Amino acid sequence: MMKRTEHAAVAEKGKRLAAGTLLAIVLLCAVSAAYVSGARTAEVVARKRELPVYSVDRDDGRIAISFDAAWGGDKTKKILDILDENGVKATFFLVDIWTQRFPELVQEIAARGHEIGNHSTTHPKMSTLSREKIAQELETMSANVEKLIGQRPTLFRPPYGDYNNDVVLTARENGYEVIQWSVDSLDWKNKGVQPLIDRATKNVKSGDIVLFHNDSQYIVDALPAVLKKYREQGLNVGPVSQVLLPGQTTIDPQGKQHPAATTVPEV
Repeated sequence: MMKRTEHAAVAEKGKRLAAGTLLAIVLLCAVSAAYVSGARTAEVVARKRELPVYSVDRDDGRIAISFDAAWGGDKTKKILDILDENGVKATFFLVDIWTQRFPELVQEIAARGHEIGNHSTTHPKMSTLSREKIAQELETMSANVEKLIGQRPTLFRPPYGDYNNDVVLTARENGYEVIQWSVDSLDWKNKGVQPLIDRATKNVKSGDIVLFHNDSQYIVDALPAVLKKYREQGLNVGPVSQVLLPGQTTIDPQGKQHPAATTVPEV
């Protein structure tokens, strides 16, 4: 029979084995947790934030002006007249519900040499939609514009400036460059002619994209003075596509487009 001391030794050995096994399990769990955590961290890093173009890295004095059109149309012809009088071309980002209501204005905008961009079909908050719905919002508008002018838009501005990675990536996959703005005229606030002029012309620099709306209250009264100030500042005004850089590009964390060879600052 096994002596009492031998029993104690066996029991002690069993305790050590159990403790070792428990420690091994704990370490394995810790390693597994660290691996999962690291994998998740790597996944988050890989899923970097996708940005539209807010402005462009250029020093030649070129800027773009753009008009969002979603609701009214009564000031549009006068805006076109002012642009003609000043020898300026612009980009009009149109919502399809607007193009359906004013098809003759869509055709006139194009006939006068201005660029038409996609501003969605129904003016939703795009970040709330599935990628399938985002694609539908883009396709319906562009298909209807193509029927009217024989050309599809290649630029897209999300309504309300609202976007996420799905919006930007879906638009790019469907052939659009996503465009925001670096100068907001805030014309929709209808604060008066001079505030609009000041807001739209102060600190404007080469590569900026300026946002207006075709139906804001004071746009017709302010636009001639805005264009005059741009000339006085030595700025060359055109549509968005003429400000964007050709070839391979990259976008920095502030939304500025650079040539792909340029080293841009990290976040």
